[in-house]
Amino acid sequence: MNPKAVIIDDEAQMRRLLRMVLTARGYDVSEADSGETGLHEVALQRPDVVLLDLGLPGLSGLEVLRRLREWSEVPVLILSVRDQENVKVEALEAGADDYVTKPFGTAELLARLTVIQRRRFTRQHAQIAAGPLALDLLHHEASLHDEALKLTPTEFALLKVLTEHAGRIVTQSQIIKAVWPAQSSDASEGLRVHISHLRRKLGDGPPRIINEPGIGYRLVEE
Repeated sequence: MNPKAVIIDDEAQMRRLLRMVLTARGYDVSEADSGETGLHEVALQRPDVVLLDLGLPGLSGLEVLRRLREWSEVPVLILSVRDQENVKVEALEAGADDYVTKPFGTAELLARLTVIQRRRFTRQHAQIAAGPLALDLLHHEASLHDEALKLTPTEFALLKVLTEHAGRIVTQSQIIKAVWPAQSSDASEGLRVHISHLRRKLGDGPPRIINEPGIGYRLVEE
């Protein structure tokens, strides 16, 4: 059975381009030119991925995303001409899996789709992995190329968040809420310090932790 994709974009030319690219990759594609229609299509089709434009007329793309996250965990790739950091952060914290700025290359689009659809979390064994990196959540142990990594509890918690979202941007706010849920003061400086420590322990990679300036971090497997 082919994977399904729903494109929610009010530009007919963009929808045609995306349909052509996705169909060539083997997707069954449905389209919507408004937020309301898009939500209906997602509920009807139960797709494997949603490509969502933020600049929709009427119901905004951000509101579509928020409503969608009330009942679905389908991977969502945001497509938008807006490149402001605050817009990206708002979309990611509302539940987007990644963000591509228009215009974009076909190779980049397909690579991002592959990443956000990849699910490496095995709940039965409480293990997650990103390339040669493996985390045992039950025993709080990590290994790289089958060699044990010596991590502090905070480093393990931080690496767990990044590995669960491998290939995807995780905002600073999302990381801080996951790692320091009771933190009442600004933890951004502490986050930078722990990221620096983790980078040294991971070595030259892969995987590598890369910085998304003004937004957060991404664990990449290549």
